Amino acid sequence: MSALLKLEDVTRRFGGLNAVEGVSFSVAPGEIVGLIGPNGAGKTTLIDVITGVHPATVGRVRFDGQDITRRRPHRIARLGLGRTFQIVQPFPKMTVLENAAAGALFAGGASSVHDAYALARQQLEFTGLAEVADRPAATLTLARRKRLELAKSLAMKPRLLMLDEVNAGLNSAEIAGALELIREIAKLGVTIIVIEHLMRVVLSISQRVVVLHHGQLIAQGAPHEVVSDRRVIEAYLGSKYAAANRAPRASPPPLAGEGREGEP
Repeated sequence: MSALLKLEDVTRRFGGLNAVEGVSFSVAPGEIVGLIGPNGAGKTTLIDVITGVHPATVGRVRFDGQDITRRRPHRIARLGLGRTFQIVQPFPKMTVLENAAAGALFAGGASSVHDAYALARQQLEFTGLAEVADRPAATLTLARRKRLELAKSLAMKPRLLMLDEVNAGLNSAEIAGALELIREIAKLGVTIIVIEHLMRVVLSISQRVVVLHHGQLIAQGAPHEVVSDRRVIEAYLGSKYAAANRAPRASPPPLAGEGREGEP
C-alpha cells in the first residue's frame, strides 16, 4: 500500500539549531501512529514542517504522492491534512458553532456559509458539543475546548489528522472519552498521528510508534518493540517504566508514566 504521508530526510533549522534533523518515515492510509519523545525533541516542530508553518530547510514532505514541502498552510489543509494545536485557542467571542464553521469554510470545501454551518453542526454532534453550539467558545471547559478543536479540524474534512497533546490537562474520565472519540474518528477512515506524552494512551491506541530525541528519529515500530528499545529507554522512558511494561500487569499503567523531563 502506498504511503499517504512520506517524510524524506527532513531537517528544519532555526539559525544554528537543527530543531528537526534528517527525519524519514511514512504513514500508511488508515494508520494510527504515535509520535513521542522528551520535551524539546522536535515533535511539534515536525508537525509544523508537515503543515507548512515552518517549511523544511532540507528534505521533502509528500502527501498522497504530491510534494507539499513548499506549499502554504492553507493549501496543504485543503488537500486534506488537518491538525489540532497543543495550546487550544478558539475564537473566544464567536459561538461554538461559528468556530467549527470557520474550519469548514477554511478548508472543508463548503460552498456557502449555509453549507459550512450544516457541516459544523454534524461535527459538533459527533464530538458531543451540539448542546453548547450557541454558547460563546470562551465559556467552555478545557475538555470541551479540546473537543471543539477536534470539531473544527473534522469540519475541514481531513484525510490525515495530527493531534497535538489532545489529552494534556484532562482527568482520567475525560482522557477515556477523548480516546473513544479518537477511535471513532479512525473508524471514519481518517489516518491519525497522535503526539502524546501519556504512555498509557500511546500504547492503547497506536498501531506504530515513532520516537524523536534532539530532533532525530531514534526508533520506530510496534509499541511493544519501541518500549523495549534501549535508545528509547535511555532517552525517554527510563528503565523502571520499560521494565514494568515488558512484564504482564494486573491493571493498566498509571496515566502519567515515569519518563523523564515531565514525560511521558
